Amino acid sequence: MPALNPEIRRKIESYLPRYPSKQAVTLPALHIVHDEMRCVSNAAIEEIAEMLDLAPAEVQDTMSFYEFFHTEEAPMGKTRLWVCRSLACALRGGDELLSHLCRKLNVQPGDTTADGKITLEFAECLGACEGAPAVMIDDEHEHNVTPEAAEKIVERLRTPLAG
Repeated sequence: MPALNPEIRRKIESYLPRYPSKQAVTLPALHIVHDEMRCVSNAAIEEIAEMLDLAPAEVQDTMSFYEFFHTEEAPMGKTRLWVCRSLACALRGGDELLSHLCRKLNVQPGDTTADGKITLEFAECLGACEGAPAVMIDDEHEHNVTPEAAEKIVERLRTPLAG
């Protein structure tokens, strides 16, 4: 059974005309797979390599270089919660915020909560210095996050949507 469903394959193929070579689509392909599957499995690496006329080791090299992607051994949770560690955020309590969230979620940076809902990570910079300390929930920024605000964020992320 293929690791990549037809929709994921179509998304990857849609990038081919946008780049000068198939190899250049490696990073977008990894992002597509990771976003859809919350990890990049070894089988997915092999299929991406086949689609892009590459060796699986070349895809793995790209994946490991960026340290952004989760493997099937440690998939990402339903939500990715980033805490910024830039200088601006550190000066306004970012490190303490990260420590607080680690205790609250009972995880270390890079880990996923036992219920699989939240993966807590740190970012070197979220580009939101004006709102330090900042966090990013998947692709959405939250600015001026206090420990109290972090508590509300965690509650919101753990509560299933009504309806």
